[in-house]
Amino acid sequence: MKHYDVIAFGTGSAMNIVSELLGHNPRIRVAVIENAPVGGICLTRGCIPSKMILYPAEIMSHIKRAGDFWIDVEVRGIDFAKIMEWAQGEVMGESRMIEENIRRDPRIDLYRTTGEFVGDYTVKVGDEVITGDKILLCTGSRPLVPDIPGLEEAGYVTNENFFSMRKLPRRVAVIGGSYIGLEFGFFLSMMGSHVTIFDMLPRIAPGEEPEVSYLLELDMSSHMDVVPGHRVVEVRRRGEAKVVAAEGTEDHDSIEVEVDEIVVAAGRRSNSDLTKPEKTGVKTDANGWIVVNEYLETTKPNIWACGDALGRHMFKHVANYESQVVYYNAFRGQRVKADYHAVPHAIFVQPEVAAVGAKEEDVRGKGGDYLVGYYMYKDTAKGLAMKDEHHFAKVIVEEGSERLLGSHIIGPYASSMIHEAIVLMNTRDQSLIPAYRSMHVHPAVNEVLERAMFSLAPPDAWEDLKEHLREHAMEARERTLRRLSRGKG
Repeated sequence: MKHYDVIAFGTGSAMNIVSELLGHNPRIRVAVIENAPVGGICLTRGCIPSKMILYPAEIMSHIKRAGDFWIDVEVRGIDFAKIMEWAQGEVMGESRMIEENIRRDPRIDLYRTTGEFVGDYTVKVGDEVITGDKILLCTGSRPLVPDIPGLEEAGYVTNENFFSMRKLPRRVAVIGGSYIGLEFGFFLSMMGSHVTIFDMLPRIAPGEEPEVSYLLELDMSSHMDVVPGHRVVEVRRRGEAKVVAAEGTEDHDSIEVEVDEIVVAAGRRSNSDLTKPEKTGVKTDANGWIVVNEYLETTKPNIWACGDALGRHMFKHVANYESQVVYYNAFRGQRVKADYHAVPHAIFVQPEVAAVGAKEEDVRGKGGDYLVGYYMYKDTAKGLAMKDEHHFAKVIVEEGSERLLGSHIIGPYASSMIHEAIVLMNTRDQSLIPAYRSMHVHPAVNEVLERAMFSLAPPDAWEDLKEHLREHAMEARERTLRRLSRGKG
């Protein structure tokens, strides 16, 4: 039985920790366990390849607006297979390089299998059993596939095999209206597919501010069918096609769409059923996510966890941050608490969506007094140049202290603009004063966020704007439902 100083489950963010250990200890012995392409979910079948294919989609979205600027453009064709081959080829090349580097290091044994706990600090890997002094559970997650009658028989794709597609489906149904589903749906729509997105919740992008979700629905409805508040209840074959049947969660209206492919993006599930951490004394919650304390230590001493395995914020930048916390606590003798007060995220569709910190409902729930600032792109010089009529930036600020609590942006370059708010929220007092005192480039898109910070007012002052967006989204939704109910989707 081999014994190691460290056993690391996963080759994503776990390798941040392993790399640090290798750099400081020439005699360390490490076991790395991986049952999927080396490099982790983000590199091989997540955020990296998805952002690669989304850039051609972004170009197409700009081309579609060229006429607004008196530019006559003709797209003669899109080589879908080449785009997919390029993205998958690049990331799998990186994956192979990482695996080769791991195998070259004599201090590491790489086990290409699913590790399963069989006792205290004891793991079965294939036909072998190994033990370790410290264990890193960076086991990731996998797609949650809902139990929908007929779905398995009809067939579907998830992020696990999406990038292996080489033929563009003419009609696509996407089950799930959050980050993954929206990005895949946007990409396919820009490539030329007729896309229908279903989500059982009342709004797409349900984790965003309501007015952001409604505006996003309006924008995406211009080139696809967006159907929130509908649960897919059945899938069946009709010749070579697939029929997706959905039912309204409130009024129980029924609609059907005929498609050529189904993309399932209905959430993520834990891998704990595969690794069985309970056999070494590691507790999981009701959904299988690993339970940790504020230092990211599990219920078993010397076993630590980070990333998707925790079921919290499933973003690569969060996993990278958590891996730093684990490294300092597990191997440097420190007591660093994981801090999630300013977790940023972005949705890379057009328009982009980005946010950091609290939403209004979070602040209201704590009973504090706060102010809200909005500013429209169209009211800046750059927004005027882009002919952007309805996108905006929003800030939420503690009244009296002008402490930034959250920021939300929907519009061009939102994923870049949000970083000013991220930095402010990570200063000692989260004050807006550094932004007030800073010169911002003029005319540039960052002025939208800057001016939102100068436009603070009581929350009620913005109710008309929110209601206007909600009403327009509802009108667009009703038009979509009427068309689909008539069978013309």
